[in-house]
Amino acid sequence: MTTQDTGPGGPVQGDGIFRTKSVEQSIRDTEEPEHTLRKSLSAWDLMVFGVGVIIGTGIFVLTGKVAKETAGPATALAFVAAGIVCALAALCYAEFASTVPVAGSAYTFSYASIGELPAWIIGWDLVLEFALGTAVVAVGWSGYVRSLLDNAGWHLPAALEGPDAVGGTFDLLAFLLVLLLTAVLVIGIKLSARLTAIVVAVKVAVVLIVIVAGLFFVKADNYQPFIPPAQKQEGGSGLNAPLVQLIFGYEPTNFGVMGIFTAASVVFFAFIGFDVVATAAEETRHPQRDMPRGILGSLLICTVLYVAVALVVTGMQHYTELSVSAPLADAFKAVGHPFYAGIISFGAAVGLTTVCMILLLGQTRVFFAMSRDGLLPRFFSKTHPHFGTPYRPTVLLGSIIAVVAGFTSINELATLVNIGTLFAFVVVALGVIVLRRTRPDLHRAFRTPWVPLLPIVSIAASIWLMLNLPAETWLRFVVWMVIGAAVYFLYGRSHSRLGRTRV
Repeated sequence: MTTQDTGPGGPVQGDGIFRTKSVEQSIRDTEEPEHTLRKSLSAWDLMVFGVGVIIGTGIFVLTGKVAKETAGPATALAFVAAGIVCALAALCYAEFASTVPVAGSAYTFSYASIGELPAWIIGWDLVLEFALGTAVVAVGWSGYVRSLLDNAGWHLPAALEGPDAVGGTFDLLAFLLVLLLTAVLVIGIKLSARLTAIVVAVKVAVVLIVIVAGLFFVKADNYQPFIPPAQKQEGGSGLNAPLVQLIFGYEPTNFGVMGIFTAASVVFFAFIGFDVVATAAEETRHPQRDMPRGILGSLLICTVLYVAVALVVTGMQHYTELSVSAPLADAFKAVGHPFYAGIISFGAAVGLTTVCMILLLGQTRVFFAMSRDGLLPRFFSKTHPHFGTPYRPTVLLGSIIAVVAGFTSINELATLVNIGTLFAFVVVALGVIVLRRTRPDLHRAFRTPWVPLLPIVSIAASIWLMLNLPAETWLRFVVWMVIGAAVYFLYGRSHSRLGRTRV
């Protein structure tokens, strides 16, 4: 490996597509006047962001589906298993976010450790992950709001209820939600944090209502058996089959001990989002101290809430009787308390607004960081002169996602969010190992314990969950990555600021 000096910003390691951008240069780039993000976030703001984006459709929907079809009362253990996989990745994210407090999350971390092409690939992956996540959640939010409006006697024209509705062509509510949140993000991240804090308070209150009120209706008999006997799944075929089945002939089981791990690969979706916290590192006042607190704190809070909800819901109703579409609300209806069901539906609708906003925030920060490095047009890396936000990529991406959410039925693409997140976990864990070897001199305010063992375990756990996803999801993911590689070689490589600084 060769090293060349880029001046006061620090050394560039490697050649060509695997050249790395030094941590010092990454931090120096954040000080350029026209490309500087305003620092206004605290550890509390970061934890609110984390809880705000993590608690979403996963807990309100997946609990009943997984308990009824895959794990029974042991769904609580599935949440623990998925939480452990995320915790392993979170420890790696915490080290990077405190050492390289620069916008871009896994993209920036990869650029500093593995190289430019891997960084581009992960950045391209994150753009897709956050875009699809925002659109999927916006469509889900629209469904909850339409349900509440119907209960109040207000009905949208059928054509404006979205492609999933009978006779629907355009989802007006999802479209308007994304545009509104785009405007909020342009005005400023502190406003976003305040709005998120209010909505998260409502959302957490609803989850606590489920836990506290539900405790009065728990019956011990409903926990029998806590781990139901294993049942062999009917194997999928073709592209619908999990990749692990096509490669190794392994067919996952429902229930039993292995069913817990099968369930974990499903409920993992409920944890997606804590990594978005890392995209706000550059806008944090004291990132070395507050990023680890924000990332790990939000993940711990959500894991505790998830496990408690799973235990309460499976205690209120026997797992074989749980609803798949609205398990929390329907469990209260089953015990004669529809009032609580209405509160839960309202909390779900309100809570999804923050999920949508924070995913959009994460995407714009990754896009901004890639633009500032020259891998995307530099036009998008100028911040607003008054608000200090990356308004150009926010307006562009928000407008595109609003149209996608309005016109597209994207239920099948939701699994791409899972595979994109897990791929980012793998790259970040690998980056921690590499940067420990190549830059042992760096000051690390937070150090991932047991390196390289813990990152290796994190990589293995993430890959295992990825293998449980359908082959069709892998095919779509590979196609998107190939398109990304083409864009890099046609534009990014020749316009890279790092490449132009080399002699």
